[in-house]
Amino acid sequence: MRYQVRAARITDIDRLVTLADGELGSDVLGGAVAASDLLRQLVYLPQASVLIAESREGIAGGAVLALRPSVSSGGYVGTIDLLVVDKRQDAAGVLDALLEELLRSAGNKGCSLVEAPRPEDPPTLDQWQRRGFVESGPRIEHAVAAARATARHS
Repeated sequence: MRYQVRAARITDIDRLVTLADGELGSDVLGGAVAASDLLRQLVYLPQASVLIAESREGIAGGAVLALRPSVSSGGYVGTIDLLVVDKRQDAAGVLDALLEELLRSAGNKGCSLVEAPRPEDPPTLDQWQRRGFVESGPRIEHAVAAARATARHS
């Protein structure tokens, strides 16, 4: 099944938070209510990309890419802060569609590197690695050719 990935709208946030239940940490910043508020702000900020993957049935998953400057990486580092998939969907297909768009977005925003927490599930880790991510300590990362500059990564 093909998934369409698009920028999130304010009206998508409650569904995204519902999908991410358990991954947002109930003790962090007041739980789901605070997460909803923060995600609504991120929708409008250029330092972040909030994405939604859709199928004919509705929202199939979502992701958040947050940017930070990094002198050691030679540009911005994009952190995949959240990536969730509806359990009723094809997890591999949704993950692949979201990763493709996250990497494209990171390159367009001038990132030289994209990092994410290392998946614990071996098949999921394999899927990330097929997309070019490599293990780097407790995280995995992927070098990105920035749209405006040549990436330098050692």
